[in-house]
Amino acid sequence: MRSLLAVLILAHVMTGCRVNYSFTGGDVGSARTVSVELFGTGSALATPQSAQVFTETLRDLLLAQTPLKLAQSDGDVQYSGSITGYEVQPVSIQANETAALNRLSLTVRVTYVNTLEPAKNTESTFTRFADYESGQDLVTVEERLVEQISDQLAQDIFDRTLGNW
Repeated sequence: MRSLLAVLILAHVMTGCRVNYSFTGGDVGSARTVSVELFGTGSALATPQSAQVFTETLRDLLLAQTPLKLAQSDGDVQYSGSITGYEVQPVSIQANETAALNRLSLTVRVTYVNTLEPAKNTESTFTRFADYESGQDLVTVEERLVEQISDQLAQDIFDRTLGNW
């Protein structure tokens, strides 16, 4: 009788407890969908391809690291914004006053809207960069650099909006 009573109490306690966990640390609350608008190019040097690459990278990361489903528009959580900075600068100046490396920097302005928890809505700016050899033409390495920078930016955005960082 005691063991039956212990099992019943244990079963009641176990059904009353709920543990929320996530392998990525993402907190989507009760949201079920996400929408990511195509980011614009608010910088004169940013190409439409760089905006497309960034947008797709952000979408892919959100789908991979959350249980959210992609909505064309009006998701429970929404991302929009634009590339506001896209610049190349010399870094690592050598003795002969030439640059050994150039740096491509991307800055994005992101608006995050959580329709279910408006207190979490935010606007933020993120900047990341990647260096490349000064002897290389930007056109030949640009696609790879934009992909690399987009990966970093997307992770920063995820961490700030859903990762509770």
